[in-house]
Amino acid sequence: MTQLNLPAYDFKIIKKKNKIWIFDPFRKGYFVLTPEEWVRQHFLMWLTQSFGYPEGLIAVETSLKYNTLQMRADAVIYNRMGKPLMIIECKAPHVQITEATLEQAARYNYSFQTQYLALTNGMQHYCCCIDLNEKKLIYLETFPDFNEIS
Repeated sequence: MTQLNLPAYDFKIIKKKNKIWIFDPFRKGYFVLTPEEWVRQHFLMWLTQSFGYPEGLIAVETSLKYNTLQMRADAVIYNRMGKPLMIIECKAPHVQITEATLEQAARYNYSFQTQYLALTNGMQHYCCCIDLNEKKLIYLETFPDFNEIS
């Protein structure tokens, strides 16, 4: 897999039925190791180990409904009261983070109403705070610690 702009972690990886699988500690099971899954696992591990996000408050592949469409957010982080805090949109390393990526996360946010959006392709990482009063996005210089936003 591609070397990412994230710390290296010791993941549980197995080969089964000619596919490579990675253990997801958030979903408690093995999943096919795609480039996007590689980014997601690194990014979520980075958030938990570097910024104090509790594993138990991170939901992966969270279902949502946008108009009549069923969709899934890559990950949603909740506060200790169960309120969504941040939507995370992951892309494969070769996929550029563009305005369309931000728009995708913003569409998902109609359902969740989080105050933060995070975008990553494993090489570039962005975190935005939504100013609900001014109705604008503020790009943050660094990712906030869990205690700062919860």
